[in-house]
Amino acid sequence: MSQTLDSKLVAMLEVVYPAVDCAFVAEQLIDAMALAPDAEAPPAHQNHWDPSDIVLITYADTVQQPDEKPLVTLKRFLDDCLQDVISAVHILPFFPYSSDDGFSVMDYLAVNESHGGWEDIEAIAADYKLMADLVINHMSARSRWFENFRKRVGPGKDYFFEGNPKDDLSMVVRPRTSPLLTPVQTDDGERHVWCTFSEDQVDLNFANPEVLIEFARIIHYYLERGVRIFRLDAVAFLWKEPGTPCIHLQQTHELIKILRLLIEHHTPDAVVITETNVPNRENLTYFGNANEAHAIYNFSLPPLLINTLVTGNCRHLKTWLMSMPPAQMGTTYLNFIASHDGVGLRPTDGLLDEDEKQRLINTMESFGGKVSYRRTADGRDQPYEMNIALWDALKGTAKGGADHWQLQRFLCAHTIMLALEGIPAFYIHSLLATENDHARVEHTGRFRSINRGQWQLDAVEAALADPLSHHSKAFTELKRLIAIRRAQPAFHPNATQFTLHLGLQLFGFWRQSMRREQSIFCIHNISDEVQQVALTDINLIGTDQWTDLLSGMAVDDLAGVLTLKPYQSVWLSN
Repeated sequence: MSQTLDSKLVAMLEVVYPAVDCAFVAEQLIDAMALAPDAEAPPAHQNHWDPSDIVLITYADTVQQPDEKPLVTLKRFLDDCLQDVISAVHILPFFPYSSDDGFSVMDYLAVNESHGGWEDIEAIAADYKLMADLVINHMSARSRWFENFRKRVGPGKDYFFEGNPKDDLSMVVRPRTSPLLTPVQTDDGERHVWCTFSEDQVDLNFANPEVLIEFARIIHYYLERGVRIFRLDAVAFLWKEPGTPCIHLQQTHELIKILRLLIEHHTPDAVVITETNVPNRENLTYFGNANEAHAIYNFSLPPLLINTLVTGNCRHLKTWLMSMPPAQMGTTYLNFIASHDGVGLRPTDGLLDEDEKQRLINTMESFGGKVSYRRTADGRDQPYEMNIALWDALKGTAKGGADHWQLQRFLCAHTIMLALEGIPAFYIHSLLATENDHARVEHTGRFRSINRGQWQLDAVEAALADPLSHHSKAFTELKRLIAIRRAQPAFHPNATQFTLHLGLQLFGFWRQSMRREQSIFCIHNISDEVQQVALTDINLIGTDQWTDLLSGMAVDDLAGVLTLKPYQSVWLSN
């Protein structure tokens, strides 16, 4: 007999809160989510995706129109330009905020008035799968909860994590160079609050079950507004224990299981995605046993793919791909090569050596990029991420500098991403091939602003209508590639994948559909020189008819040679 929801919750909660009345907490969580205590779980290992799923990542106000709320403009842009291109849209935090372009939330239940209202969010959710951030690790120092913390009243009095400067914090893993503890004056004296990211982003105290219950109410509200994909922002840092690294602790994993359990009982096809910008082996743990994240961000892909294309050598990318376990049914990877943040370097730990990382950093800086740092346990500052627009990151090579292959290199990167196991996600500035925004960096003083620019709608439309602009060339070809990808059963996010060994200048892998009716050999020249591969090295089945899906070219001589121009890709399908 299967366990009921309340009994499952109690068992999970006892791991996190051994000294608390977990039956009462479970009752509160079930009530917050408007669930039945004896509700049965949805079937396990269900895939909530297929080859047609493509995600767009954007801020609410990336595309603007004078005298119109940006969420209204965004809906028009989606409908006019992307309706047949994407299936889901991730709107980065659209709540009132005080810093970090939305990730310092002041009110989880409100839409930033300058962006629009909940009716605009619901309008987008009606036509696209809506992905929203659950900014769960921290909250704005200007929020009502934190003001109540200062006044020592509820709700908020015990909602934020406090540290002691005398504690042993030497092992704490940091993503920033700012102080971990921030002193604040409260109505009963000075207290030190824990700030993983900045003094304006105060970490929440999940050791208090009331905080978990509050987030259950928030999640329920989002589900009722149409959110179907939850991105758990910075979730790896959720649980703190002085004397430990305070990252990936067991209580964090248990809390993710609890949130997923609640979400899927309310909406069986809702999806939980964890955002954990950490080394690859650590990232993979967030699948749990197919009971934590439905999907994890493939954080090693962006730096390894960029490194591959600027060095003309796919050794590290190929080694990484061979090491990646197939995702269990009901789980998958979220593949991306650019986002609102920088290109993380921690995910290359154990994959690139320090000299290779430095060469990559030097190349990105020569293409106009910036570098952000984090502080290690021994007090040293280490490169944390490279801040650069993907269009500019691929403008040349490490050896030769900028060249005339920028567009081809840029398209090659996306062709690889589109074919890999997992769901592809396009950052809006990559879909539009936007350049580095140095003026915005100068205005904000933040390196991440280099890839967080804004477009006026008429400027976007003009750029995309101009056949000579690189924006139009990139966008038109990306739309074509996406349309091809979406029609292939072998590109199901969970279809079989094997790495091919074709040398260091050709990056290849094989995909086979889940019913085995289609195979696709994906081969990419990642160098600036013509490359050839003998078709006998690919082992195409002689009884099948093979065609390159990208060019329409039929492959008639299976004993012949395939010639690829610099950065050319082929998807050979039967």
